Parts: sequence; C-alpha cells; structure tokens
Amino acid sequence: MDQEAYDQWLSDMVAIRRAIHSYPEPGWMEYRAAAFVAERLTQLGFEVVTGRQACLSEARMGVPHADEISLHEEMALNEGVNPYWLEQMRGGHTAVVGIIRGSKPGPIVALRFDMDCVEVGESQDPAHAPVKMGYRSRRQGLMHACGHDGHIAIGVGTAVQIAERIEELTGEIRLLFQPAEEGCRGAKAMIEAGWLDDVDYFFGGHIGLKSRTLGEVVASSSGFLSTTKLDVVFRGKAAHAGESPELGRNALLAACSASLHLHSISRHSGGATRIHVGQLVAGTGRNVIAEEAHMKLETRGVTEELNAFMLTEAVRILEGTANVYGVVCQREMVGSGVSAEADTALIPWIQRECERINRIHTVIPTLAMGVSEDASLMLRKVKERGGKAAYLMFGSPLTQGHHQPCFDFDEEVLGIAAELLIQLVFACPEWTVDKEDLIRTTDGDGG
Repeated sequence: MDQEAYDQWLSDMVAIRRAIHSYPEPGWMEYRAAAFVAERLTQLGFEVVTGRQACLSEARMGVPHADEISLHEEMALNEGVNPYWLEQMRGGHTAVVGIIRGSKPGPIVALRFDMDCVEVGESQDPAHAPVKMGYRSRRQGLMHACGHDGHIAIGVGTAVQIAERIEELTGEIRLLFQPAEEGCRGAKAMIEAGWLDDVDYFFGGHIGLKSRTLGEVVASSSGFLSTTKLDVVFRGKAAHAGESPELGRNALLAACSASLHLHSISRHSGGATRIHVGQLVAGTGRNVIAEEAHMKLETRGVTEELNAFMLTEAVRILEGTANVYGVVCQREMVGSGVSAEADTALIPWIQRECERINRIHTVIPTLAMGVSEDASLMLRKVKERGGKAAYLMFGSPLTQGHHQPCFDFDEEVLGIAAELLIQLVFACPEWTVDKEDLIRTTDGDGG
C-alpha cells in the first residue's frame, strides 16, 4: 500500500488500541473488546464464531466467580456493547474466532491475539502518554500493562488487509482472539474446542518483552517457562484477640509464614526456577483472630520437570505450615503453561519476509523468552499434529517494564507487526509442510 494508505491504516489501529486501553477487562470478562472484534470481523466478511463454540466451557481455567462475571456483563451492556454478541458470550465465554477462505485450496494458517488486561492500577503521572492524551484506564486497579490492547489492534488491522486482498488468498485463515492469557488460563479452552487440530502454520507474537528497539523483530522465541498458578485458602478459627486468643486458629499467621517459606525454596541446579506469592488477603478486624487467608501464587521452571519440582516443594510447605498453625489448607490450580520451543525451520522464511518490509531493519533469529506464555500450549498442539509454529517478538521501546503502572509502547510497532503477519499469511501457501523440513515450492532452495 502507498504511504497515505499505510498512515490511515496505522491511524485506525492506534485508535482501536487507545479505545481498548481505556476500558481494560480481566480474563474471561473481555466482553467489550471481544464484541468489538466480533463486530469488525463480521463487517469485513469473516465467518465469526464466539461463545461456547470458540472455547470449550469446561476446559477454561481460573474462571471468576459468577457474581463478578455478571457485574462485567452489566457494565458492558451499559456501555453500549451489542446485546447480540453479549448474549453469545454470557458466562465468561469471550473467545472470538474469525475465519476466511480463499478461492483455492491451501494451508490453514492461524494467528493468535490475546485480549485481557493486568490487575494493576495505571499511573496518574501527567507525563504518562495515556494520561496526557486522554486514554488512561477508566477502571480502578485494571490496566493494559502488557500490550494486549496493541495485540487486539494488530489483529483487527491484519484482518482488514486480508479481507481487502481476499482475491489473492489461498487456503484458510483463522484469527484466534484469546481470552485470559494472564495466568495461562485461556489457550487450553480454545485448543479443546478444536481450533488448532488441523492447522498447518501458527503464528503468535508479543510487543516488547526482550525486544526493545523499534524496527527489530525476533523471528522465533524460545525458552517459554512451564508454570502452575494456585489459589490457596487457609481456614482457621476466629476468636477474640484480647479475651480468648487461645481459642483461635490464626489463618493470617499461617499464610504469612507460608509465604516466607515458599520464597525460601532452594533453586534447582538443573535450570531456572521461580516462585512468587502475588496476593495475600486475610483477616476481618484488628481484634479478631483471622479465620481465613487467601493467597495467590505461581511456580515456574524452564522445563516441566523443574516446575514440577517447585510445585511439589510449594505444596509441601503449604500443607506443613497449615499443620503447624492448626489450620486447614485448600488449594486450586487455576492456570497452567508448558515449556515449548518454536520451529527453527521457519526462521529463514520469516527472515525473508522481514527483508521485504522497509520498516524492519533488524531480525534476530531466536531469543529466549524467560517468561511463561499461554501460547506455548498452542505451539505444542500445532507441532504435535505435524504443523509448524512460531512466536515472534515485535520490538518497541517501553516507558516502563511489563506489568508496571507506567507501561507504554511506541504505537508505530502496530503497523510493523501487522504488516509482517500479513506477509507471512500470503507467503505460507508457497511453502509445504514436511515432517522433517520446509521446502519452498516456488524455488526449491530450502532456505
């Protein structure tokens, strides 16, 4: 497209990103964002699937309480969300799949975009761009502090160009707009609904992370950390803290002690491991022995074996500490991610397409993520079925790191990322999927 058309296309994506940024939504409650996506994809001529057909209900993880879901549904309706889409998504079924097919047979290509926000309050610093330009989060304690608002905009911008070039399209394109990436809760439900079963090529990606230079692209991410997310409740016995403390069983002290011991778990010589207690809420009053304490924690490991080690140790400490304080400990797994590697065989083809985009000046073949990502389940599923999968990073300077109150990115990256994904979509039919390697059918040079 010419410069004028590109500028307008990018401007539209920026507007989408800012609108989404103003109304952040947590996992399984992305009604406003999901309805917007569904509406736009329908207008562009995509077949749209959402609700229980897009994500298998019983495979969802970490689903919020029904009262919280109902509150967000009511908010969405009051904010003008199309009741048709809201009805499709009720009960926390906010996944959206957009499907479009070319006139000729060809590969099935899936692109994945996550939609949920982070539970962190956004900065009110006047220098913070969303504050200065009027699109700061309007929801207390919620913020798009990871770039998923940008990912939604990239997905819609990609859809626009695919629809405009439908006459050139070969095969089938599936755009997967995924809920609940934070906490690794949403990918499993879309996988179990069958959307990755027959995919030949899968591409996911993320703004920033380890790539902080505009115009830089990481062609193939590696080093996804396996992870387990736990919600834990300590249940003790309330009592008057002054008159009869001996009658109580202090859930608050048990939880605090457990938190300290959890962070003292020995690290493993076999590779990187992590543990983090992210939330601890306990007690009802100054003079009441705390009857309940609620904890949210996670374990991670560079392999599933290392994560299993951390999880086993965490459970041992939780149960042991509960026993010491005479309280009951209940736990629930609310999220899970696997270690995974992208296909290195795709790197030469991704590099080739990057070279055709003058806004991309640097391509890093592969780079370790060092974090967990729900897309790792999708990568693994596609590869198990004989397809090829890559997870890219789209370079952008960040004002502050991910999950921090002043997080922001350079919006020019939206155009770069979308342009590259479009290039890949239209290049894939020139490749064939082979169990051992990729062969470029147009020139046979194999990269």
